[in-house]
Amino acid sequence: MAINIKRPNGTEDVLPKDIHKWYTIEKIARETAESYGFSEIRVPTFENTDLFLRSVGETTDVVQKEMYTVMAKESKFTLRPEGTAGTIRSMLQNGLLNEALPQRVFYILSCFRHERPQAGRLREFHQFGLEMAGSASPAADAEVISLAKKVLDRLGIKKIQLYINSIGCPECRAKYHEALRAYFSAREDELCDTCKERLVKNPMRLLDCKSEICQEIGKDAPIILDYLCEECSDHFEKLKKYLTCFGIEYNINPRIVRGLDYYTKTVFEFVTTEIGAQGTVCGGGRYDGLIEQLGGQKVPALGFGMGIERLLLVMEKQGCDFIQPKKCDIYFATMGDAALEKAMSLSQQLREFGYCAEYDLIGRGLKAQMKYANKKNAAFTVVIGDNELESGVVKLKEMTKGDETEIALNEKFVDNFDAVFVDKMFEQLDDVSAAKLFGQMPSEK
Repeated sequence: MAINIKRPNGTEDVLPKDIHKWYTIEKIARETAESYGFSEIRVPTFENTDLFLRSVGETTDVVQKEMYTVMAKESKFTLRPEGTAGTIRSMLQNGLLNEALPQRVFYILSCFRHERPQAGRLREFHQFGLEMAGSASPAADAEVISLAKKVLDRLGIKKIQLYINSIGCPECRAKYHEALRAYFSAREDELCDTCKERLVKNPMRLLDCKSEICQEIGKDAPIILDYLCEECSDHFEKLKKYLTCFGIEYNINPRIVRGLDYYTKTVFEFVTTEIGAQGTVCGGGRYDGLIEQLGGQKVPALGFGMGIERLLLVMEKQGCDFIQPKKCDIYFATMGDAALEKAMSLSQQLREFGYCAEYDLIGRGLKAQMKYANKKNAAFTVVIGDNELESGVVKLKEMTKGDETEIALNEKFVDNFDAVFVDKMFEQLDDVSAAKLFGQMPSEK
């Protein structure tokens, strides 16, 4: 009996009809990052588990509940739950931090967390992210936030808010932890079991709890901004000034702590109300102690991660523009072996020229071939049979209007087709649509 095997729960297939939407985000993300001086890095899908225990934090939900970890003989490996730890490990191992600073890298990768699947939250998800190592200046924080906003703006996303906070350095955060323990201890019996553990190990995690009871208890908890040391307070004030310099509007949210332990000082989120509860499309901040924690020198660093699936949800909801999928530029409908051979030769020439050319590979009749060309949304069709081969001339049919142009089956076929193709396309389309047709983004307004 045949077994009906389906994809694992919490994963998604990206079909050919949707891949152009992913290309849109990846293209804009790459171009924007490169315009800010970032270069792409690619790291393994899995790392030694200790990397995430040391960086993400043993008290986080990610480590306690969500990591996919496997044993391979005597070694323990984990599928990456986020992009920063593996990227910093790579920068350290490959000596990038010995080169000119700041080092700027970006990545587009998949991450894995065992969570309850829902809209905007999958077990395998994808991120565009970046890391900058070597600058302690709040100007670097503003630069990274500016880059994230530029990506969102270029994607055409509206109704999105930037929230910022500072969670201080280890010194001032220690005093804040004491204040939180004093506050939550008074109602410890009402906390969820996880938060009872957090109260001892990492009380800031209580502010990130999803339990409604814990959220209600934490409503009047002390805020970190009241406990910042002079250096952290000055850093935060300068960040606000630099964001204003960039013309970037922001909201201060003292409850943002982010979900990972390695953050220090600046944390930020870009949030939308367009996709329900999972409205954070970008989150990041500074982690000045992470590189040293992973065995390197004391090098300040910061970055962010941007969820691609969530961006897609928002873009679709708001009707944002996507790069148009590549369509068939010309389809050769053939009758007989000689016609097929001619179509094969012409198709290869056209493909060298950058066109998408197809011809029948199944042995359909002429009517079925034309039906297929219509389904493929072919821009032009050419019928080749014995008569066309004998005369050396075919009719190039533009499928939208039905206009026909005679074109010779000679060495100048590709050049002649190119001239007709360009003329017809720009005759029918405005500049923005034409740009989208040729795989470019529409002009930014």
